[in-house]
Amino acid sequence: MAADSATSSAADSATTAERLAALADERVDHRFKGLPPDAEGLTVGELTAQRRNLFSGGFTTPLLALSAERLDHNLRLMETYADRHGLVFAPHGKTSMAPQLFQRQIEHGAWGITLAVPHQVRVARAFGIQRVFLANELVDPAALGWISAQLAADPGFRFLCYVDSVRGVELMDAALRGTSRPVDVVVELAAGEGARTGARTEAECAAVADAVAGVDTLRLVGVAGYEGEVPDADPERVRAWLRRLTALAVEFDKAGRFSSAGLDEIVVSAGGSAWFDAVADVFAGLPELSLPACKLLRSGAYVSHDDGHYREVTPFTRIPEEGALHPAFRLWAQVVSRPSPEQAFANAGKRDAAYDLHLPEVQVVRADDGERPADGITVTGLSDQHAWIRTDEGTGLRVGDWVSMGLSHPCTSFDKWQLIPVVEQDGTVVDYIRTYF
Repeated sequence: MAADSATSSAADSATTAERLAALADERVDHRFKGLPPDAEGLTVGELTAQRRNLFSGGFTTPLLALSAERLDHNLRLMETYADRHGLVFAPHGKTSMAPQLFQRQIEHGAWGITLAVPHQVRVARAFGIQRVFLANELVDPAALGWISAQLAADPGFRFLCYVDSVRGVELMDAALRGTSRPVDVVVELAAGEGARTGARTEAECAAVADAVAGVDTLRLVGVAGYEGEVPDADPERVRAWLRRLTALAVEFDKAGRFSSAGLDEIVVSAGGSAWFDAVADVFAGLPELSLPACKLLRSGAYVSHDDGHYREVTPFTRIPEEGALHPAFRLWAQVVSRPSPEQAFANAGKRDAAYDLHLPEVQVVRADDGERPADGITVTGLSDQHAWIRTDEGTGLRVGDWVSMGLSHPCTSFDKWQLIPVVEQDGTVVDYIRTYF
């Protein structure tokens, strides 16, 4: 059996490598913003091999780029953090929807990938991801049928999803009857009244668990939730809710709810990108259960980090001794209008930059005489294709200058770009990241 498993794993790895390698065969054309016009018709692999410079290699603005060094740093830092705290890591793939980054996360120790909706699972499976945690209750019969077929066809595929209602269990059961493998589920405990999804009380969680026990199509494997939805979140409130979650796992275990045949671990999962330090602290105190505990962390924004929301809320500001994430995104735009000494317009707007949490932050000006800090230059608004910029006296900003902007919220930065250059510090483009939103 071990030899068969090893053979299957090797085959899966080969398939994943082949599918990722095939991304290099895609042709560069009008679909991809910012790429050099003279690269039309080249494959992505051929363009990568040219190692063009971002600033002199024919790229056009607006252009989103990822720092190669900062991306690597962030991947290594979270791998180290999870290892140090005894956490299993399944980063949320909705952040990037980039199979190349999924693979790099797995190479840096990730157990699997967390996702939110069926389409995202299909993308992950198309690139050979073998473990998926779906952080949602899944009640769509077509999607459940597809998941069931995936489980039947691939014994090595592990899939878990939330359940948070008896009605949801009934719908899942109706869609899955006659399937060969049950779908693994975790009961979601809501973060509080008025929070997002999840059963609001422990009694409601128990009712959902009872409903799961009453069907053959589902298997209860743990409990989960999202502490980022705790109302008026602060360290005390977040830890209090996490203690409720771990206590729920203990109570379910004492009641024998995790006694399904073949179950070899109990999943206890939480952890967005703002409170994973609290998750690590509380999960460290989880009492011993009847089976080994899979303490599953799901933070996703770390991969690129940002220059806004997550810069402010990252736990590494509270635990600086553990390291620091580095913002890896840079949105380059060009000044195309300077109607007055106090105002300028650059050619990047809502179609190019995240703006749901904070406006972009101008950090660098690149002109004919080199780069300089963007002191006195502020984005005050975005139109569809323009950034409104206020300039203080003496900034020297001119039409034709390039400006580099830091972005807030990775999840709404990645989704505006299908092919993103990865750039070394000297400007050399060494890779291109393909996204699937």
